[in-house]
Amino acid sequence: MPHAMNADPFAPIVPDSEHKGLVALLPPFARDLALLARFDRPIGWWLLFWPCAWGLFLAGGTGRWGMVAWLLLGSIAMRGAGCVYNDIVDADLDARVARTAARPVASGAVSKKAAWVWLLALCGVGLIVLLQLRWEAQAVALGSLGLVAAYPFMKRITGWPQAWLGLVFTWGAPVGWIEITGFDRLAPLAALYAGCWAWCMAYDTIYALQDREDDALVGIGSSARSFGRHVRAGVAGLYAMALGCWVGAVWLVRPDVLALAALLPLGVQFIWQVLTLDTANGENALARFRSNRFAGALMAAACFVVGAAAQA
Repeated sequence: MPHAMNADPFAPIVPDSEHKGLVALLPPFARDLALLARFDRPIGWWLLFWPCAWGLFLAGGTGRWGMVAWLLLGSIAMRGAGCVYNDIVDADLDARVARTAARPVASGAVSKKAAWVWLLALCGVGLIVLLQLRWEAQAVALGSLGLVAAYPFMKRITGWPQAWLGLVFTWGAPVGWIEITGFDRLAPLAALYAGCWAWCMAYDTIYALQDREDDALVGIGSSARSFGRHVRAGVAGLYAMALGCWVGAVWLVRPDVLALAALLPLGVQFIWQVLTLDTANGENALARFRSNRFAGALMAAACFVVGAAAQA
């Protein structure tokens, strides 16, 4: 049973104020560090990892299981580092939003100095993973650092911070692709990455539905707010764009109608998300958001099949 982090026994328990599973067994400070890196919520690193796998598989790296493992480790570490950095920058905003007020930095459970040390440790793991890549992929991976550093400030200056997140959180697609091909054959990668951007923007719009009221109160932007009454249509359009781009990427790798059929299960999953999304229900939105872990697995299967067929 989840246990609230807050000392106030009457405070509501929300996803950021509970700990469960293995995290609940850790000593208090270690638990706070684990929560700061969101180790208790694997959906984030799955969403960061899947584009890495897509790029690797679609480029033909279907036998590179060792690299898949390294990319998974890197996704866990760097997603954690990104969360720590985001919480350091957003501590003042998080303290004013009910869902995030209990986060370790916002609540004072972890000092900013300790958070910076933890951030550097996670980046150290990321560096070990980086050294496993060919130099071209290393250069591409390092190119994401500026995008990552700027992201926490986007919600303060634009009503569409998810558009920036789409660039940041799917950067693994070019890393995985270029690990296999170098800088050759960039047209399929461009289509793959454009679809990744739309996919990320769609699922994070769904996620942001939980915070629309609080975001409005503290004056920060989100695509869930900017779409207004048209959130469902916006999400549907973004998922349609993602599928359209991925159809193009698959066709450029394997120009065969049967290859495109590999994307059909993913299309059905997207349709289910849109048709069952209740924009006024935070729990419903969170469940649809989390279902993108399964959507990512469907896309990985499609990329694996197409990438293997293209090499045959």
